Amino acid sequence: MRFIRAQYRNETFYAILDGEKVIRLQHAPYDAVAPEGSEYALTDIRLLAPVEPSKIVCVGKNYKAHADELKEDHPEEPLLFLKPNTCVIGPEDEIIYPPQSKRVDYEAELAVVIGKKAHHVAAGHGKEYILGYTCLNDVTARDLQRADGQWTRSKSFDTFCPIGPWIETELEEGNAGIRSILNGEVKQDSNTCMMTHNIDKLICYISACMTLLPGDVIATGTPEGIAPMNVGDVIEIEVDGIGKLRNRITK
Repeated sequence: MRFIRAQYRNETFYAILDGEKVIRLQHAPYDAVAPEGSEYALTDIRLLAPVEPSKIVCVGKNYKAHADELKEDHPEEPLLFLKPNTCVIGPEDEIIYPPQSKRVDYEAELAVVIGKKAHHVAAGHGKEYILGYTCLNDVTARDLQRADGQWTRSKSFDTFCPIGPWIETELEEGNAGIRSILNGEVKQDSNTCMMTHNIDKLICYISACMTLLPGDVIATGTPEGIAPMNVGDVIEIEVDGIGKLRNRITK
């Protein structure tokens, strides 16, 4: 099943995407999936970011080859950082290149959307807390990351967290192709099987220190192949079994 957030005229709502048909829901699909009765054509609505997280919990250097290309150590335990929810945008929204930076990179990631409150989740039970999966671009001002020595500013600019295009509830999350495509050219091309820390471990590890709420997002890390984007570029993040998230870079 695919869940979306949609805008139709002046209304915003959650819905099921069934082929080209949009089936409006009464509310967010966390507690129950309750159709409202209205249906729309996909061409008549605007896709929004499919989730409204209270926080985005990110995992750094979760692909060894990415740590190697940065010439940095590969952490033995998940390396966590946060992105604020104010940087979330949806498919086809514009990524704004901040004037403070001279290098802004894409980072293709599989994102996990939490479906119910999670705290101290036991090993092997992580999947019980997942609503579904989507694509995420952990946009990073790489020069500021290096200058600051920590990651908050470089990853937190408004528009630096494109998410979408929808939430896919059925995915072989441990064996999904993941890639970034810049102006039509494949730049990153890997598979989620290359993650060091799998999704169950991430949910258990994160929920041991903070409560995850419905709608929260875990960004599971990016593979090797990062590089800068420029104003006017189009970046696509693709995960097999989900689809493509497309955004343009602007000033």
